[in-house]
Amino acid sequence: MFSRREFIEKNTVTGLGAALSLGLTEPLFHQPAPKYLSVKPRYHRWHVDPGEEWLETNTGYDTLDWSIPLSQTALVLVDVWQRHYLKDTEARTEEIIQNRLVRLIDKCRQSGLEVIHAPSASVAEKHPNWVKLGREGKVDQQEENWPNEQFRNLSGPFSQYQRPHEPREAERRSMPELTFHPLVQPEGNEAVVASGEELHRYCKQEKKLFLFFAGFNTNACILVRDYGTIQMRNRGYQVILVRDCTTGMETPETQPMLAQTKNAILMLEMFGHYSVSSREMMVG
Repeated sequence: MFSRREFIEKNTVTGLGAALSLGLTEPLFHQPAPKYLSVKPRYHRWHVDPGEEWLETNTGYDTLDWSIPLSQTALVLVDVWQRHYLKDTEARTEEIIQNRLVRLIDKCRQSGLEVIHAPSASVAEKHPNWVKLGREGKVDQQEENWPNEQFRNLSGPFSQYQRPHEPREAERRSMPELTFHPLVQPEGNEAVVASGEELHRYCKQEKKLFLFFAGFNTNACILVRDYGTIQMRNRGYQVILVRDCTTGMETPETQPMLAQTKNAILMLEMFGHYSVSSREMMVG
């Protein structure tokens, strides 16, 4: 028989490491003890402290203290591909995968925190673990008639609005077909999704509410994919970015400070999303 204090200590853990080390599969009153992940999601406050002047320079970061049921939590891996056509972006991505992301995924698998792979439709639909929960039937044409097809494709009378042809685009397209990174392959029955609708349906089926995101690129797919952070937050999920397991595509001006990556993370933290570090998730 557990005392009340022992019960509380047994069921409130810090990080995925603690979820493992405390042996939370031990029965309590012949029931499996629930597993929790304790994290401190970071966000940027639009408010200032009492007595401070209402200035941007007086705003700053704050954190919350969450204890999340592992059964309602998933790590979503966005576009963790085996290559990138920009060599410096690829080098940063490879360093993150090898030194942080692989360890985080291993810890999630060991602790029972579900891993979901979202590698784009062209990759997902070729994998045997594709969940095939996408939208059924034909799309209502009334939903798709504006803007019209020519404008969507910038063809016909709208072709003047296309971006200029890039002379090396054919070279870029001739690179090996994108697929899963060799170190981040789906294991066992891990779900593979092809779209935001499919991710939503799968999370509904599995009762997931808290989605941790990792992958690439921070200022592109992590933000704007239909299975990315913004769209899944709009669907009602609590979205937390693992900020040291992502990097963006930079420019000559932003690369020295990785400003695009940092600004994308900050934008999420300022507008209803959160971030944590992989180290924080693996405490213990």
